[in-house]
Amino acid sequence: MAHLIAINGSSQGTQYELEKSIIILGRHPDCDVVLDAGAVSRQHARIVRRGDELLLEDLKSRNGTFLNGRAIAEATGLSDGDLVRICDLEFSFHTNDAIALYDSTVIKDGSSTFGVMLIDDLDDSARAVSNKIDVRSGTAGSQLTTSAEVRLTAVLEIVQSLGKAVVVDDVLPKVLDTLFRIFVQADRGFIVLRDKNGALVPRWLKTRQADMQETFRISRTVMREVMDSRQALISLDASSDERFDSATSVADFRIRSMIVAPLLSSDGEAIGAIQMDTLNQRRRFEDSDLEILAAVAVQAGVAIENAQLNEQRVEQKLLEQDLDLAKRVQQAFLPSKHPDLPGFTFYHFYQPAQQIGGDYYDYIPLSDNRTAIVVADVVGHGVSAAMLMAKLSAETRYSLASTASVSQAISQLNTRISALGVEKFITFLCLVLDAKSGQIEIVNAGHMAPLWRRAGLIEQPGEAESGVPLGIMDDYEYEKSSITLQPGERLVLYTDGINEAPNAEGSLFGIPQIEKLLSAAKQDVADIGQNLTDTVLKFIQGTTQADDMCLLVIGRD
Repeated sequence: MAHLIAINGSSQGTQYELEKSIIILGRHPDCDVVLDAGAVSRQHARIVRRGDELLLEDLKSRNGTFLNGRAIAEATGLSDGDLVRICDLEFSFHTNDAIALYDSTVIKDGSSTFGVMLIDDLDDSARAVSNKIDVRSGTAGSQLTTSAEVRLTAVLEIVQSLGKAVVVDDVLPKVLDTLFRIFVQADRGFIVLRDKNGALVPRWLKTRQADMQETFRISRTVMREVMDSRQALISLDASSDERFDSATSVADFRIRSMIVAPLLSSDGEAIGAIQMDTLNQRRRFEDSDLEILAAVAVQAGVAIENAQLNEQRVEQKLLEQDLDLAKRVQQAFLPSKHPDLPGFTFYHFYQPAQQIGGDYYDYIPLSDNRTAIVVADVVGHGVSAAMLMAKLSAETRYSLASTASVSQAISQLNTRISALGVEKFITFLCLVLDAKSGQIEIVNAGHMAPLWRRAGLIEQPGEAESGVPLGIMDDYEYEKSSITLQPGERLVLYTDGINEAPNAEGSLFGIPQIEKLLSAAKQDVADIGQNLTDTVLKFIQGTTQADDMCLLVIGRD
C-alpha cells in the first residue's frame, strides 16, 4: 500500500493511505488530503493510479507542485522515497510501510529553512567504508597522521571561531563554516545532537549552493554507529553503499563520498555527530580529511557541551526569576496585615515548601460587620498548586460576596472549582466571625477541624459536619456549624504541612503536639503562634520541608 507522510506543518507525521484511483490534494475540505495553508489552491494537485503506477499531477494551481525540488508541468510518476512539496508543506511518498521509519524536523542554516529527515536504514549489510579513526577522549590526538601544519590550521580555525560562542545555535553554524573552509569539496554538512531523552535531532545544516534541494535525508544508523563506537568513518563511494541504496531512491541522496565524526563531551560521552558529504564523484574525501574532521570534532564537541551548559544556566536563571516573580505575585494574594476587629487578635504564618505553594489563607470583610477567615490546601505544591490557589482566591471572594449563607457560598465555590476540570482537589476551611457577638459559623470541606481552646479543654468544632474537599463532587451541599468564642479563648487553624511535618528520622509533628502547645499556658495569640511556629521549624531541622505550611491563631481578648 502506497502512502504519503507529512514531513512538516500542522499534520506533521500523519500518514495518508493512497487507496483510491484518484486522490485530490488541496485546501477545500472535500479533498482527500486537506492542506491547511492559505497559499494552497482549493484543488491544488492530484495523485492518479494508472495500472501499477502512481502519477503526481498539478491542477493548474497558483503556486505549483514540486517533486524532489522541481516544479512539475505534467503528470509525473512517483517513486519510493520521493518528496512532494505544495507551497510550504512537504510530504514523502512510500510504496510500503517499512520505509516510513524516520523522524522529521525543520531546521535553519541561518537564512533558509530546510526539512530534514533521520532515516532508519533497512539494510545493515556491508558498506563502502574504507577507514575509521577512534575519537575517544584522550586518544584522538595520537591517531592523527596528517602534517602538523594542517592539523594546527584546522584546530586554530575551530578554536578561534568557537572561543566566544556561548549559545548552541551560535556554535553550530560556526563549526560548519569552519569545515566548509577546510573541505572545499564538501557540498553539504549536517550536525545531529542528542536531546535530553537520548533521541537524535538534526540541529543545523549548511550547503555549498543556495539552490540545493530543500529537504535532506540523514542516515540515523550511520549516526548511531559513529556515536556508539566513538569512531569517525569515511565512505569513499557512498553511492555504492548498500545501506543508503536500500533506504532511499530520491536524487537528494546522490552522495558520492562522506565523512562522519562523533561529537564528544569533555568526559567522552557522545552528544552528537557531524557529517560532511559531496555529490561530485571526482571530488571525494581522503583519509587525511577524516583525520582533520576527527580533530575538529573533538574541539567542537567540547564547545557545544559548554554552550549547552551555558544555556542550561541561563534557563535556570530565567526560571528562578520567573519563580521569584510568581512568589511576589502569590504574596499579593495573601493578606498583608491582620484584621482590625475590636476585641480580637490574630496571628498568621505562611511558608511554602518551594518558592511558591498551594496553601492559602485570607481575611475577607463581609457585610454586617462579619469577617470570613479562610484556610485551604491545594493538593500538591509548586507551580500548578500555586496557580490553582490564585484561582481559588478570586472564586472564594466572589462566592462569599454573592450569597449571605456561608454554606451556600461554599457549595457554589465547590461547583465553580469542579467546573475547572483540573483533577486536583482542595481541602478548605471557612469561618465567618461576627465581631459583635463572637459567634463563628464554620463550613469545612475536607480540612482539619480548627482546634478550640476553652476552659482548659481542646475541642475540634464542626468535625461532624465536615464535607468532601472542593473539586470532587460538583453538586455537594455543605453544612455549617456554629460556636461562640468567649474572651480568653483561642482557635488554631492550620494545614497538613504543620501536623504532617516530618523530622530527619521520619516521625511526624502530629496534632497532639499542636494541642499540647496550645493548652500548655494561657499565652496571648502572638505567643501561641510564635511558639507553634518555632517548635515545628525546629522539629524539621536537618531535613527538607516536605509541604507548604500555613498557621492561623484567632483569640478573643
